[in-house]
Amino acid sequence: MDARLNYFANPAAGKALKYFMSAGRELKESPLLATTQELVALRVSQINGCAACIDMHTKEAAAAGETPVRLNLIAAWREATVFTAAERAALELAEQGTRVADAATGVSDDVWARAAQHYDEEQLTALVLLVSFMNTVNRLNIITQQPAGDYQVGQFH
Repeated sequence: MDARLNYFANPAAGKALKYFMSAGRELKESPLLATTQELVALRVSQINGCAACIDMHTKEAAAAGETPVRLNLIAAWREATVFTAAERAALELAEQGTRVADAATGVSDDVWARAAQHYDEEQLTALVLLVSFMNTVNRLNIITQQPAGDYQVGQFH
């Protein structure tokens, strides 16, 4: 399958995405654990059905030390016993922040409070920005049908 657009060959997209992707690189340097970032990015991408991002974040999560068991259970994290309370809070916030149309209210006060029990303000900011960033990237890739399977760890860093 070929993508509808090649973002890297398009001068207008290249200019805009240069700045957008630099925001993504800055998020990697945030105080939010790399494994938590990858789990959140993967879960958001699963919800949105972004194959290219699922490919990328599965591989990046494995490179960051995630186990196959945890990667395979991320879609069913509520029933899985392998995630910490902090990871559960981040995943719950990510899901509600992604499914805003489904919930109509966005992130509930209860979900926010659970996340705030585990993350300080800087980490919460990084988490919110990551969820927003991933939702945008997912949409860019889905609209243009970016293919999955060939991603190499660190390819966009």
